[in-house]
Amino acid sequence: MIDNKTFIIAGLLISLLIGTIAVFLASGDPDGLESTALVVSGQKELTGLSPEEGDPEVIGTGSYTYESPMPDYSLGEEMGSTGGIIAIVVGTIITMLIVMGASYAIRLSKNFE
Repeated sequence: MIDNKTFIIAGLLISLLIGTIAVFLASGDPDGLESTALVVSGQKELTGLSPEEGDPEVIGTGSYTYESPMPDYSLGEEMGSTGGIIAIVVGTIITMLIVMGASYAIRLSKNFE
């Protein structure tokens, strides 16, 4: 049986490997899984305006804004793929720490019962 520490390290390394490879394999212009399924099945055609060029009354103007520290899984256009890799590594580590913290908190709460 594999111990917890080895399992966590292996999971982190596999996540980082997949995330790093995804930077180079991901589409620069993704359409979305649901939309692709509708296009393939013939229920939708790729015509019309994109949301950025669409009607502001339909989209809503100034209804919600935010600033992301790593927009579109990158650190800006000037860093290119390197910025994407750094964003993936940082995001993966932060996610892993959140999951480990939550599981630790659950384990502690079960010990107090």
